[in-house]
Amino acid sequence: MSFIKSIFRPRSIPAKGFILALLFGLVAASYLGYLHPVEDLLDNEKLTFRFLEFAISPYKLLKALVVIVVFMWLASFVSDQLEKRVSKLRHVRSSNRELLSKAGTLLVYFMATVIALDIMGIDLTALTVIGGAVGIGIGFGLQKITSNFISGIILLAEKSVEMDDLVELSDGTQGFVRHAGARYTLIETFDGKEVMVPNEDFITNRVINWTLTNTKGRVEVLVGVSYGSDLDLVKNILLEAALEHPRCAEEPKPQCFLDAFGDSSINFSLYFWVDDVTEGRREPKSDVQFAIWRKFQDAGVEIPFPQRDLHIKSGLLPEGAGSTGGQA
Repeated sequence: MSFIKSIFRPRSIPAKGFILALLFGLVAASYLGYLHPVEDLLDNEKLTFRFLEFAISPYKLLKALVVIVVFMWLASFVSDQLEKRVSKLRHVRSSNRELLSKAGTLLVYFMATVIALDIMGIDLTALTVIGGAVGIGIGFGLQKITSNFISGIILLAEKSVEMDDLVELSDGTQGFVRHAGARYTLIETFDGKEVMVPNEDFITNRVINWTLTNTKGRVEVLVGVSYGSDLDLVKNILLEAALEHPRCAEEPKPQCFLDAFGDSSINFSLYFWVDDVTEGRREPKSDVQFAIWRKFQDAGVEIPFPQRDLHIKSGLLPEGAGSTGGQA
C-alpha cells in the first residue's frame, strides 16, 4: 500500500525526478512514433475484451494507468504547493487556512479526475447514472458522514468554535478545542480525556462557548447564616472576601444578595467575576469560601445546620391488651 501511495504521491526529490523523467520519456517516445509497435501489439482485436459498447484492450488499460499516475502526481504536486502557500498567510486565521487548503485540494483532484477521464476517451455524460447512484448512497448510507463534513465547513466559516476555545456541550462535556477536522472536533477535557465530538452536534445541539467574545466568567458562592446574625456585617464580609482575591475582576464588581429566609438559615448569594475563565473557576471559588469561613469565625457569625428534636414517649399497655384468651 505504501509503495502504491509513493507512486501516486512521491515525497522525496529523487522519486519526483524519476517520475518526471519517465513521463517525459513516454511523451517523447509517443510523439516520435516509437510506441506504435507497442500499440499495434497490444491493441489488436484478439486481445480486446468487449462488454456492451465498451472495448477494453491491454493498450487502453496501460494508457489509462499512465494517465491516472500522471494526473494524480500532478494533482498531488499542485496540492502540496497550494498548502505551502496557504500556510504562509499569517494574516488569515488557522481555521480559515485549513478551510482554504481543504477546498483547494478537493478542487485540484476533481479537475485532475475530469481531465484524465476525458483524455482516456470516457464519455462523462455516461457517468450521470453512476452519479445518481452515488447521490442515493450519500443520501442513505453516508448521510451522517456528509452531515458532519458540511457541519465542519460551516463551523470553519462561522468561526463560532475555534482552536483553544473553552466549550461546554449539552451532555455536560467540558473542555478545550484542540483539533477541528472534517468529520469531528477534538475536545480535551479537564481530566485529560480526548473526546471526539461529531461536527453535527455543534450545529444541531446547544453549545456553550465560554470564550467566544471574551474570557470573563462569573463565580457563584451560596452561604447561609443563623437568624441572630448581623445581616449588614455578613454582606460586607462576603464582598470583602471576594475583593481580596487576586483573580477577582474589577469590572463587573462583586455583588451580594439576600436570597431567602430559609427554615434554619438566612441565605445569601455572592457573585464575582474572573478575567480569564480558561484558568479555572473552582480554585478562586474555593479560596473565597475559605476566606469567608475564617472571617465568619473571627466575627462570631454562625453558619447553622439543620437540627431535629426526637421525643420518645413511654407508658404501660392497657389492662388486658396483651391477653390472647377467649373462645372461638
